Amino acid sequence: MTSLKITPIAANLPFGVRVAGIDREALADQRVRDELKDLFEAQALIVFEDVEQSAAMQVAISDVFGPMKDHPSEAVPRVDGDAMPGVIDMQQKPNEPGVVRIGEREVAHWLPWHFDHCYNDELNRAGVLRAIEIAPEGGLTGFVDGIQLYEDLSPPLRDRIEGKSIVYRMNVILGDMRFGLPEGFAELSFKPWAVKVMDAAKGTPRAIHPAVWTRASGEKVLHVSPWMADGIAGEENEVGDALFEAVCQDISAKARAYYHTWKPSDMLIWDNWRLLHCVTGIPPQYGRRMQRTTIKGDYGLGRFENGGTGDKILEMTV
Repeated sequence: MTSLKITPIAANLPFGVRVAGIDREALADQRVRDELKDLFEAQALIVFEDVEQSAAMQVAISDVFGPMKDHPSEAVPRVDGDAMPGVIDMQQKPNEPGVVRIGEREVAHWLPWHFDHCYNDELNRAGVLRAIEIAPEGGLTGFVDGIQLYEDLSPPLRDRIEGKSIVYRMNVILGDMRFGLPEGFAELSFKPWAVKVMDAAKGTPRAIHPAVWTRASGEKVLHVSPWMADGIAGEENEVGDALFEAVCQDISAKARAYYHTWKPSDMLIWDNWRLLHCVTGIPPQYGRRMQRTTIKGDYGLGRFENGGTGDKILEMTV
């Protein structure tokens, strides 16, 4: 039987492990597959180190954790065309649009804390990611644990947000963000495809997800996405907005996050039902290219507002 080397990603964090020793032979062993699935359920983040770097290997790792979900937009580049329909290619070229200012710093390909598919009624189970082009600085992918966020949230805020639900809508224009913005934030340019996405999303219903949910193992998870949030369901007013902003700022202040520094030999998978993730951005003169798969699934707690029905555009992963 293949022996996996498993180590924590950080001594001071209750989530995440590094795994070495994964190859095609190991992935064919059902006992290894079961061990990896159990590890993922417990740890929420697995960084696979020194693995074969290919789209086929990414698909093989993804297959351990569930069926893949293809991106619904035909305009999104796939790897190897029809040969790898579930592997999408995401690239920021040097000096392209998609730049924000945070304080005195300008960065491209910055993404705030969020979970995937918040604007849809169903939440994908996980994402599997690898780096193809790594910028010489920046471009870290951050992860924070919703279980820890719940425990660390200020008790008065925790008492007030528990039992609430958050309303989300598809909105890829970062300058429209209403909650959790860093100080001195401004969107300087956005990608041309963002306008097409917004046009396609017109008239689609908003999605509603609980701010706190309870895992089968009993832990409570604070699971809110500042990005694309419109506010608290039934409380989209000054008082409700102030509460949600306080929760988002408390998350930013207290988040004990892991920031992954990419190596060409890495792949990782994260639990979209438990973790929030972000991207720190890169200097605009550099490029960054990532490839990703998405694992199907749903935790069963989301819904569309007013009994609305979904749309193909809401199946996309930004």
